[in-house]
Amino acid sequence: MFEGFKPIAVAGEGGAMLRGIAGGAPDAPPLLLLHGYPQTHVMWHAVAPALAETHRVICLDLPGYGNSDAPPLSDDHAAYSKRAWAPHFVAAMAALGHPTFALAGHDRGARAAYRLALDHGDRVTRLALLDIIPTATMWDMANANFAIGTFHWGFLAQPAPFPEKMIEGDPDRFLDYCIAKWAADGFTFDTTAHEAYRAAFRKPQVIAATCEDYRAGATLDVETDRQSLAAGQTFDGPSLLIWGSHNFGADTDLICGLWKPLLPNVTGTALDCGHFVAEEKSADTARALTDFFATP
Repeated sequence: MFEGFKPIAVAGEGGAMLRGIAGGAPDAPPLLLLHGYPQTHVMWHAVAPALAETHRVICLDLPGYGNSDAPPLSDDHAAYSKRAWAPHFVAAMAALGHPTFALAGHDRGARAAYRLALDHGDRVTRLALLDIIPTATMWDMANANFAIGTFHWGFLAQPAPFPEKMIEGDPDRFLDYCIAKWAADGFTFDTTAHEAYRAAFRKPQVIAATCEDYRAGATLDVETDRQSLAAGQTFDGPSLLIWGSHNFGADTDLICGLWKPLLPNVTGTALDCGHFVAEEKSADTARALTDFFATP
């Protein structure tokens, strides 16, 4: 797994350490990959090697996830907003010698990615988002299907320490239930990757950080989305959406239309799978990302 990649630890804003791996030629165009919940950078295991043939690929654990340092906890969850996370990735990439870079994210990593692109558009050359729609839109469209299918959005956002203590009782079972529920029926995760997700999620500090992520997602991230829309803030660079049709359907015009106010130069494609597109449809995802990021 990740043959040719090496572990890295790099300081984000204020010295907080972000950890992950890097691979590909050091002088190749840089590409930052950000994972989602409840995973780590390991989720890119089936895609990153292909991308490293043409790019310097950096896969980082999100703040507080995996082996990255956790931001401080606070009553307003400010350190876990995606606006607060973005400077960490900008600083980390600059420290690695990449003041500008291409960017792709899945799930929570995609939410961090589009906020980074909006707030620091001069740093991002191209943007790819995997299996999300805008955060404020998700909450605005909440219905019975949302409540059941994405139950964790409301559960994890409950005041501390309620969800933390519930999950700590059996973190393996909670993680296994979530990833099985969100993947397509019958899909089996790579055994090594699955165990890496479990190992990280057993840490109480990771559980706490992930809950803070969702508390910020239910409050501060919604506010910044609305502010961006009201101000006409956009990322005007090329943007790509890849999503699982089992989650959001296959209507490309509909999904891309939800993003147009923020990402006017967006295109997209649906894959016949569940939420974990980079693992369920790794070859298709790698091909789509390679083609997109290879375009000048």
